[in-house]
Amino acid sequence: MIPRMLAACFLFAVPAFAQDSLPANLATAVDAAVRAEMEKQQVVGAAIGIIREGQIVYRKGYGLADRERKAPVTVDSVFNWASNSKPLAAVLAMQLVETKKLDLDADVRTYVPEFPDKGATITTRHLLCHQSGIPHYSNGTIVPTVRAYSEKNPFLDPIHSLDKFNRSALIFQPGEKVDYSSYAYILLSAVIQRAGKEPYHEQLVNRIAKPLSLQSLERDVTANGQKHWTKGYLKSAKGEVVPAPEEANDWKHGAGGYKSNVADFARWANGLLDRKLVSKATEATMWERQRTADGKLTTWGLGFTVDEQGGLRVSHNGSQPEATSRMVLYPKSKQAVVVLTNCRHASPTAISTAIFAALKEK
Repeated sequence: MIPRMLAACFLFAVPAFAQDSLPANLATAVDAAVRAEMEKQQVVGAAIGIIREGQIVYRKGYGLADRERKAPVTVDSVFNWASNSKPLAAVLAMQLVETKKLDLDADVRTYVPEFPDKGATITTRHLLCHQSGIPHYSNGTIVPTVRAYSEKNPFLDPIHSLDKFNRSALIFQPGEKVDYSSYAYILLSAVIQRAGKEPYHEQLVNRIAKPLSLQSLERDVTANGQKHWTKGYLKSAKGEVVPAPEEANDWKHGAGGYKSNVADFARWANGLLDRKLVSKATEATMWERQRTADGKLTTWGLGFTVDEQGGLRVSHNGSQPEATSRMVLYPKSKQAVVVLTNCRHASPTAISTAIFAALKEK
């Protein structure tokens, strides 16, 4: 579901795809693999999507979207993407680089002068590949700016979301090393908003969601009875699986502020494989492993983790108290698997690995 103010943008047809065309023996193997992992991990609910040779061939929900109400997960169930929102921000940034509206290696304060001077130059490239020195949630002291706002929901604007952390000191010099930071991606969201001269969420709708027909993609505001919403779960100190407190993560924007059903998560992955959003040259830049200032090769591209396991592999994970997620792409063979769960304790990586193993069965 798209925010009401943008609903008019989504009066378009959803394209058909080769859903449920996975051979029966492979579908049976995949189902068994997913259920085995869910039982092993005590996962309440999950949904998966499989792409083969550039076609979405399988989507399925497993378990419960709401255990207390015994509501099953379906392909329409909406889950938090958590940090899988970061690749969305990366693509938006690289689209702006293509149109020369954003310089990857310019000081981010060129675009967002409200962000305090940290005594070192932080670039958009640093933000994208987690070399900015901006702390994450617990690897440094987070110092917010406390002030009053005239807006009813000020944090729908990423410029205001900077106040959550903008007085924090850097934990290392930009470019020195890799240290994952969601706060860096909130700053990236503000840079994208300023460079694109349009609100961040509107850029996402106009340049990603609308072209790919992602009708269920929306900001992660409080559910308030939202249709198809999945309830979150986590493990208590006693090891029991209990309901998680619902959190609205929209203030994180490109760091972790979006959610959708698995059908749209799969469409997003397939859009990347089909190169529907950026050029071949931009894709190569985005999926090139970045180096630190001293030349050390890292496993981060610009917005994605990148390695050579089984050929070029591009991926990203996400985790929040209500959900975990994973997207893993093999661009050369146009294969991909996406996983969404409603459990903080779930390992979507183990689920995706089990799926790929099942797909190799004869």
